[in-house]
Amino acid sequence: MIGKRAFSAFAFALMICCTGSARAATPVDVELLLMVDVSGSIDGEEAKLQRQGYVAALTSGALREAVRAGGLGRVAMAYVEWADSTHQRLVADWTLLDDENSLNIFATRIAAAPIETGRWTALGSAIDFGVAQFTTSPFKGERRVIDISGDGYSNQGHAPGDARDKAVAAGITINGLPIVNDQPNPMGGLPPVDLDRYYQDHVIGGPGAFILTADGLDRFGQAIMAKMVKEIAALPSRADQQMASLPHSPIKTLTFDRGDGVP
Repeated sequence: MIGKRAFSAFAFALMICCTGSARAATPVDVELLLMVDVSGSIDGEEAKLQRQGYVAALTSGALREAVRAGGLGRVAMAYVEWADSTHQRLVADWTLLDDENSLNIFATRIAAAPIETGRWTALGSAIDFGVAQFTTSPFKGERRVIDISGDGYSNQGHAPGDARDKAVAAGITINGLPIVNDQPNPMGGLPPVDLDRYYQDHVIGGPGAFILTADGLDRFGQAIMAKMVKEIAALPSRADQQMASLPHSPIKTLTFDRGDGVP
């Protein structure tokens, strides 16, 4: 017969064992956090175009193929929309994506959510929020990547370069998708003329970090599809070939290996 003390010790050990098993993270090829600018420089129609671009990319055959091409054949994604220093919204939480059905469901969840915009652009705060999301992820990726898009400089909060360096130190790569156009924004300001360079110097970082520049939102869907294929499959040649095949493509890719996070 087991004594009370022995039984208690056994029960405690069993509890620790079961808790550890319950918290074991599911391995995936990559944890990819999509972060989308909904600040004041993005009007309602542009916000919808961004959403449609991500939905189209997630339901594309090219992305499905990229997921299957990984060693494990599965990835984890979450989707965030951000603006000022107090506006970061988790639209779709971490989800396991491993087949057409799971990708379609994730895309539908994003498409169905209401769009809530902000006023300012706080890239540093957005990156900090993104880094925090990995601490709650129930997955363990061979790579952890933040994919952040936007159409303007940071104009509120702390410096994005500082936030970038902390993310890189935590083992997270940040890739950027600056949206470049020559139209004044809804707030009356002139568009930035060197946004790709700004993202290069202040936003992206980590091993193999890159920016993919989209010339306007009308081709944004094609840009984000090519970018996500490149991030998920970790096969730059495949994504680059796909972009090159687009007729009159306004998309260009710049790759920088900045493992130390220093510009």
